[in-house]
Amino acid sequence: MLRKLKLFSQHRAAWLLLAAGVLVLELTALGFQFFLGQKPCVLCVYQRAALAGLLVAALIGAIAPKTPLRFIAIFGWLIAAAKTFALAWEQTQLQLHPPLFATCDFLPRFPQWLPLNQWFPSIFMPTGNCTDRGWEWLSMTMPQWLVGISGVLFVIGLLVLAVQLPCPKKNRP
Repeated sequence: MLRKLKLFSQHRAAWLLLAAGVLVLELTALGFQFFLGQKPCVLCVYQRAALAGLLVAALIGAIAPKTPLRFIAIFGWLIAAAKTFALAWEQTQLQLHPPLFATCDFLPRFPQWLPLNQWFPSIFMPTGNCTDRGWEWLSMTMPQWLVGISGVLFVIGLLVLAVQLPCPKKNRP
């Protein structure tokens, strides 16, 4: 089974499947914002940026899945999934245990070389509050769902990385 996972990870279709899944997550967030009136908070915006990083990693993997370039894509995948998980976890904690006075930032702090909130303000400019629960499905909020989704993506990424490593040869007598 691990051999099949390794072979699958070396096909462009696998990377495009990952990219499509991440794109669905991004489009879902935008749909909630523009069609259902859910206002994104600064942590939501950061989660979008982290997912965009995962999308870029998947597209890098799709460029040349059988070359060492896939290792860059896998590490990008792991970093982006871990960051998405951490941000979603932070927002989940704020929603479940809201502080009395502390709130999240009003403006995102993107690096000067990547001011996403200035380049794409309709997507990366926060207008909501991190403690607002807004939408729920099966008693879970969006960040709670994203904790699970990004956690699964991280574990899959670890498995994909693990199967890339050469298997030790068995000594036969």
